Order: sequence, then structure tokens, then C-alpha cells
Amino acid sequence: MKHEPILTIAATGLLTGCVLGMIGAFVPSDVVRNVLWAIDSSGLILAAALLTLYFFRKGNDIVAAGFLVFAIAESIIFFSCAGALTESIPAFGTGTCLWALSIAVISSQRVFPWFVRGTGILSALLFVIVAFLIFTGHSMTALTQPLPFFAYPFYAATLAGWAWTLWYRKHTFINVT
Repeated sequence: MKHEPILTIAATGLLTGCVLGMIGAFVPSDVVRNVLWAIDSSGLILAAALLTLYFFRKGNDIVAAGFLVFAIAESIIFFSCAGALTESIPAFGTGTCLWALSIAVISSQRVFPWFVRGTGILSALLFVIVAFLIFTGHSMTALTQPLPFFAYPFYAATLAGWAWTLWYRKHTFINVT
């Protein structure tokens, strides 16, 4: 099986999600934000599905499970960005909780560099706080400041780090295990 197309598509999906997600957080138009976040989520779901298969085939079941949960989390987040932010708080809380779980699981393994794992753990901790606050009745949207708004740069750094690692290893023919 050739891994290069899988790694290229996955890295592209991760970078698309990273860039469009961050841009979407700053655009004033709800419609434009929803479209950007829909494309962002689609890219991340595709990347996570491919990486689930890739790491499972490589025998790294824990990382594969992390990416499977990440795909589920992103699917729920995708659902929450389809309408008004204030109407989708429960879905956003659920997706955020699963984001935290999946990123923590992936970051617990020594597949990605320590810096990427560190930004992953930090974003996971921040997303746990967001999920906890939502589940305890605090009204938070995806754009509420300080959290979750200031968790996104760490999340984006993690996504970019995953993409860079996959791209780098693809071009240096180092096996990602």
C-alpha cells in the first residue's frame, strides 16, 4: 500500500481545517463563518478518517483510536456550525469534550514531536475546561472570550504540527509508527 497519497491528503485536510477555522473565528459575517467552518470541518473529518486507517494499518491502535474519536468530535462540531452559534451550545460542548479526549489520546503517544504533543495537551486541557463550563450551565459559544477563543491558537498549532510531521515524514521516507 502506498502511504504517500494518504499522508498528502491528510496533511492537506489538517492544514485546510487549521487555516479556515482560524479565519472563520475572525470574520464578522455569520454566513461566511459558517461556510468557512463547514469546509474546515470537512477537511478535518477526511484527514481524521484517513489517519485512523493509516495508524491502524501501522499497528498504532491508540493513535488510530484517537483519530477516530477526533473524526466523531469534528462531525459534532460540524453540526454545531450549521446555524446560529447560540442555538448549538450543547452540540458545541459535546464536540469540544470529544476534541479534548481525542487530542489528549493522540498527544499521549510518541508519534508526533514533543512540541506538537505539548500544544495538543494544552489545547485538550483548555477544551476540557470549556466543555465543563458548558455542561455546568455556562452559556458559551465557539467565539466566547477568553475561552474557547484563546484555545484555538493552540489547537491550530497542533493541527499544523500534525500536518507538518506527516508531510516531513512523507518526504524523508521515515515511517510514522
